[in-house]
Amino acid sequence: MIGIVRAGALTTVQDLGRPGYAHLGVPRSGALDPSALRLANRLVGNPEQHAGLETTLTGCTVRLRSAGTVAVTGADAPVRVAGRAADVGKPIAVPAGGLVEVGPARWGVRSYLAVAGGVAVEPVLGSRATDMLSGLGPRPLRDGDELPTGPVTALPAPVDFTLSAAPPTVLHLPVRLGPRDDWFTDEAVERLLGTTYTVTPVSNRVGARLAGATLPRAEAGELPSEGIVLGAVQVPANGQPLIFLADHPTTGGYPVIAVVTDVAPLAQARPGTTVRFHGPQR
Repeated sequence: MIGIVRAGALTTVQDLGRPGYAHLGVPRSGALDPSALRLANRLVGNPEQHAGLETTLTGCTVRLRSAGTVAVTGADAPVRVAGRAADVGKPIAVPAGGLVEVGPARWGVRSYLAVAGGVAVEPVLGSRATDMLSGLGPRPLRDGDELPTGPVTALPAPVDFTLSAAPPTVLHLPVRLGPRDDWFTDEAVERLLGTTYTVTPVSNRVGARLAGATLPRAEAGELPSEGIVLGAVQVPANGQPLIFLADHPTTGGYPVIAVVTDVAPLAQARPGTTVRFHGPQR
């Protein structure tokens, strides 16, 4: 078992999500930075799809009831195990009853804590991921929660260190226009692809809200709700783009001007990060 001593601002159980259920109104969910979760699992000897903990900015503190191995990846943060400083990106042995403290992120937003055996909460539709929008999976963690772990099936990875780099201050995001770029003026498309936007504090696992040049519409009518995919750049009535992330809704009524083909960099983008979209013009 893992005891949650300090849950932090937002700590959730995440794996690689539950793809394939959009037709039932269920988004993929899963880790916003899947590469970081995969690495954490590999370091402790887990299969990559095992569930771990995703923290947000302030980290978390957990207690292992039995001796085990953990690893922390993703956003760089101070880590202490049983009162001693430990390294990000390495397997760490934890004694029975030992505290694992993940501090506030020095850079980036989300850290990932994997434990040998994985977090073994009950799966929903084949995944243990917390979905903040639909409420599927376990609720966000609170102080005092207890989480079961699964059986250890392999030894930790024999590595001395892993490489990590701070996220860039400017994110360059590839996009494909459509499906509703025809609802926007040529000027709107030029602004989207030719100006910079900023990640705002009103961002979460559902989507990253941006601030920048307003995207004027060519169509003033209402759009019936239609399917939404990961990375969809939806434009609400205020004309400011919103990029949908892992916990996005599966339908929406505002037009989607483009789709970001790789949203992973947004997982570690703090408010104030500059975003530039790149893609073919009309």
